[in-house]
Amino acid sequence: MKVTATKVLSIVLIIFLIGSVSPLQTLAKNQQTETEEVAEGTDGMVSTSHPLATEIGAEILKKGGNAVDASVAVQFALNVVEPYMSGIGGGGFMMVYDADTEDISIINSRERAPEGAKPDMFLDEDGKIIPFSVRSTSGDAVGVPGTLKGLEEALDKWGTRPIQQLITPAVKLAEKGFEVDRQLVQAIEENEGKLSKSAAADVFLPDGKPLEEGTIFKQEDLAHTLKLIRSDGSDVLYDGKIGKALAETVQDFEGSMAEKDLQNYDVTVDDAVYGDYKGYEIASMPPPSSGGLFLLQMIKMLEDFDISQYDSRSVEKYHLLSEVMRLAYADRAAFAGDPEFVDVPMEGLLHPDYIQERKGLLSVDEINENVKAGDPWKYEDAEQTKEVVEQEDDKEIGETTHFTVADKWGNVVSYTTTIEQVFGTGIMVPEYGFMLNNELTDFDARPGGANEVQPNKRPLSSMTPTIVLEDGKPVLTLGSPGGPTIIASVLQTFLNIIEYDMDLKEAIEEPRIYNSHTSLTRWEEGVPEEVREDLVEMGHRYENSPRSIGNVQSILIDHENGTYYGAADSRREGAAMGVSSNGNGLKLSLKLKLK
Repeated sequence: MKVTATKVLSIVLIIFLIGSVSPLQTLAKNQQTETEEVAEGTDGMVSTSHPLATEIGAEILKKGGNAVDASVAVQFALNVVEPYMSGIGGGGFMMVYDADTEDISIINSRERAPEGAKPDMFLDEDGKIIPFSVRSTSGDAVGVPGTLKGLEEALDKWGTRPIQQLITPAVKLAEKGFEVDRQLVQAIEENEGKLSKSAAADVFLPDGKPLEEGTIFKQEDLAHTLKLIRSDGSDVLYDGKIGKALAETVQDFEGSMAEKDLQNYDVTVDDAVYGDYKGYEIASMPPPSSGGLFLLQMIKMLEDFDISQYDSRSVEKYHLLSEVMRLAYADRAAFAGDPEFVDVPMEGLLHPDYIQERKGLLSVDEINENVKAGDPWKYEDAEQTKEVVEQEDDKEIGETTHFTVADKWGNVVSYTTTIEQVFGTGIMVPEYGFMLNNELTDFDARPGGANEVQPNKRPLSSMTPTIVLEDGKPVLTLGSPGGPTIIASVLQTFLNIIEYDMDLKEAIEEPRIYNSHTSLTRWEEGVPEEVREDLVEMGHRYENSPRSIGNVQSILIDHENGTYYGAADSRREGAAMGVSSNGNGLKLSLKLKLK
């Protein structure tokens, strides 16, 4: 199948002409959200999980900024409108396709453990794992944040606009305020307990009650912080008064982070990990993220099954997806970690012979009753140095945000950014108005394995910003939030497009599943009841009720017609906006309102 985006436009036009009820309409949360979820442009595209951030990014493109400029502006804006998902108190991975060099690089701003971190710091006096609800809200959970340094590094390498210009829209948003949406209200209500324990209570729980939907939300302290960054750059955080306040706040919550940890922090610029699938080249995240390796491993295990021979909501399809997830997540738990500290068998995990071994454990008719990690080390020159340590499956699945930008010169960004759980630790830096991550809970709580806590080490991630190429040119970007479910969301969206020939929006909206080698299968509304019953009869374990999985933002690039198509996931109130020489770009779904 050749990836072309023209079918997105043709489907919408057909719907308009015949006046039927669109499947996009039925999947959208409401008509207002739907009008912003699909877009077309000739000179660029932005897709994020918040309409205001999307508009800011598109405005940067309209004014001649490139994809990296727009991405920096988007990240600052998201710190204001999605303070519960990402920001300067966290980290992430920005994947950049440079059209001039035709290379893909990753700005790795993953958080690091402070010098005072210890392998057993998530164990109690009796050697038992501290409950997740406790360890995830302590100062020990806070990793040294990297987002701000990462943004500066990206601008140094590729940017064409000064950071002062790109941060200003976020300053204005924080000062003038924006209308509180139901998503922010829900996040506050569900995390009221941990927010009430820090300076965040004054911001998100005024008079002891959550912000109300529709009110104008102003963040004076955050605006002040952003102005300081605008004036003094990242030094004000990494070697200045914001950093001093940050370290003191972490220590107030019994963490070890010191000012020197911030002073010593730096980002890395990494190469992507590559794989192929039926003529497409896939560039994704290397360790310390597990995303790329295990996305590619699952894709290669499925390649020969020709999964499209089975209906998109069939027993066979969901069974095969579950089985490859169980195998891949078993390997992930055993072998993945920060390559600065441990050897990760990257070649072995993707070696064709190893893929064949793992694929040999798959059957269309039967469940694998004994899923274990394999032995990829026999395909490596190195030997395994860390033992496999079993962990308790008590960790709550985190949330984060993903967005993507493309410009008229052909530069493309796929960027996943996070503070881990919703509102991170729940700890806000007083007088500076930003939340602190709880990223160190991504380390294994029980020490001894590849992902144990060590000073200056980066915890294992699942973030999977991805760019798909055809004939050396990017044709598709993918990425999602959702902790370990991220890899599953990207996998299924990719297969929906490549195998099931779905248009971009349809591929994103198709109901997803997720399971690891230890977890019940999470499933979304739309997975047929009779199919679930058959899967349970086969031996699969399903959760009792549906839950949302991920939030994919994506751009599809039609080089033949010189057109960008963007789609935002209706699981959040996101938006895609195209940029064209004759205006902002066509919002395709507007045609749905003109019947």
